Amino acid sequence: MYSTPHGANHTQYVPFYYSHEHSLISGFSDHLLALAAPIFAYWSLSLFFHYLDISGWKWLERYRIHESAEVQSRNLVSRTHVVWAVLFQQLLQTLLGLVVLSEDGPAFDHAVEMQRIGLMAQPFVAMLLGTQWSYMIPSLAYVVYWWAIPTFQFFAAMFFIDTWQYFLHRLMHINKFLYKQFHSWHHRLYVPYAFGSLYNHPLKDFFSTFKTVDDHCGYRLPFDPLQLMTGNNADYHDIHHQVIGIKSNFAQPFFVHWDTLLGTRMTRRDIELRRQKSDAKRQ
Repeated sequence: MYSTPHGANHTQYVPFYYSHEHSLISGFSDHLLALAAPIFAYWSLSLFFHYLDISGWKWLERYRIHESAEVQSRNLVSRTHVVWAVLFQQLLQTLLGLVVLSEDGPAFDHAVEMQRIGLMAQPFVAMLLGTQWSYMIPSLAYVVYWWAIPTFQFFAAMFFIDTWQYFLHRLMHINKFLYKQFHSWHHRLYVPYAFGSLYNHPLKDFFSTFKTVDDHCGYRLPFDPLQLMTGNNADYHDIHHQVIGIKSNFAQPFFVHWDTLLGTRMTRRDIELRRQKSDAKRQ
């Protein structure tokens, strides 16, 4: 955040993440950037993991969730078919985006918005701290407008995405028609790999992010920031792709609270305990 001296006009200061420019990249509209960025992110990260797959580096074997041979022997669809299916889906996404997304977003007067927050905060500051602290209101309004509200919106969006994804994903498994006609496509990949993360029925999904690629990458990488930030990672989602876990681990893409609350969470330890019980019964 930019520092602002006491008494300065806070409305003229903006945080580092805000740009006054009409577009983030000169000569390239934000409208097109919003459509191109997810595709670039998808294939750049996918190609990185594909390079790891074909690198032959022995030190990577300890991090693989599945043996390399399993991809060929257990998956029900070829890599070529997956690539064409994903490209077709991204073409649909782009065409839809060109039609739906507008070039210009709504205009905001940041100074007016901060003044509005300041007026709302004024009685609370006076009641809790006293009128002598009223000089803090512009700074408080600045922090709330540029930092508190965006932070809340970010985490609220993550929560709602997880909620939507959990219940939609679980419905796709519970409803036999939806599973057979739509979601079963994705489970042709018994052993996930990065660029298969968007391999779905073309009518099912329009979602492409670094996270979903990483969730299907096939590696437990200790230095992968996306796997470090949450327990809902490649190893967690890989269990869902196994026969033993196909009715578990529906939550995506950030948190695991819905799996935990509704009893559908499965860990590697749970799998090991089930196998131990199964072995004990056979003896």
